[in-house]
Amino acid sequence: MWAVMTVVVVFEFSVGATLGKGVNRAIATLLGGGLGVAAHRLASFAGEKIECVILGMSVFFIASAVTFCRFFPKMKARFDYGLLIFILTFSLITVSGYRDDEVIDMAQRRLSTILIGGCATVFICMLICPVWAGEDLHKYTASSIEKLSIFLEGFGRAYFQVSNEKNQENNVASLDQYKTVLNSKGIEDSLVNFAKWEPRHGKFRYRQPWDQYLKIGSLSRECAYKIDAINSYLNSDAQTHVEIQKKIQPPCTKMSTECSYALRELAMGIKTMTCSLSADIHIVNAKASAKKLKSMLKNGLRPEIDLLEIIPTFTVASLLIEVVSCTVKIADCVHELGSKSKFKSPDPANSDPIHPTFTPNQDSKLAEPAPRKLE
Repeated sequence: MWAVMTVVVVFEFSVGATLGKGVNRAIATLLGGGLGVAAHRLASFAGEKIECVILGMSVFFIASAVTFCRFFPKMKARFDYGLLIFILTFSLITVSGYRDDEVIDMAQRRLSTILIGGCATVFICMLICPVWAGEDLHKYTASSIEKLSIFLEGFGRAYFQVSNEKNQENNVASLDQYKTVLNSKGIEDSLVNFAKWEPRHGKFRYRQPWDQYLKIGSLSRECAYKIDAINSYLNSDAQTHVEIQKKIQPPCTKMSTECSYALRELAMGIKTMTCSLSADIHIVNAKASAKKLKSMLKNGLRPEIDLLEIIPTFTVASLLIEVVSCTVKIADCVHELGSKSKFKSPDPANSDPIHPTFTPNQDSKLAEPAPRKLE
């Protein structure tokens, strides 16, 4: 019965989740059963009348202490299931042992059957079509960064209305993909927790810096919130000054495009576990355009222009400057991940660039890159 229950309870979708539950259950059952037998033996020396009091007090204090431990965030994140099983095992062994002299045999049978069920579950999960949480986290992080690049790639054409009518509906539809990044924290936390239980597999070695993925995810959400604020101006009814909008169009388009290129390079680098060669070049280009735009915002105001007409345009411009800062932070975190995970350096001669490389002094019109599908 306990073997079947263990298989049903421990088996999860990913290897990390199964290993986490299996290890928690095995250790908790061993400790809970051992403490339960010890409490039963100590209480048996006190006499028949006091034995029930000692057993009741031990169940109360130990269960209370372990329940209190479950309120610590780090303990709850990784060992909550084990603490729960410990309370259950200790209480059952202690209470049932009060009327049963074969408490050691009972504890041994339960531990052995639970180990059989747990081992069977772990081996099946690892050997038959395993799903690795670490690999899912790796792909999910790269996909989140790529969704941000998709929005920035099409934002300039959508906001300044430089795209044709045929592609307008497709461009607007692709701009909403970033919204899944806004609520990615729960998924990332769960995947990191499961990935820490997994052994070495594929390209992921022992002591993989899983916490670094959380930093990248946090910065991606920060960038996504700024993009969400920018997106609200795409369908806004606020009147904008056409002359000012045309004046800031080149640097704004250059910033969004260069940030898109840089993020796409970083996402591809994470997917292939290689260090990006051209992401830093695009970041330098975006910084140069941001600096130019800041100068225009400081010196480009004219007293005869209505302030209410230029506020939306200037807000979008300032948000794009903040997106450039977020892109720089994401690039730094990705480079740190590559250093800790020992990403390979690609051969520049054999590399297939995603898009043409731009220099800070290039003033020609940006070429529109070919659309890419998410994997």
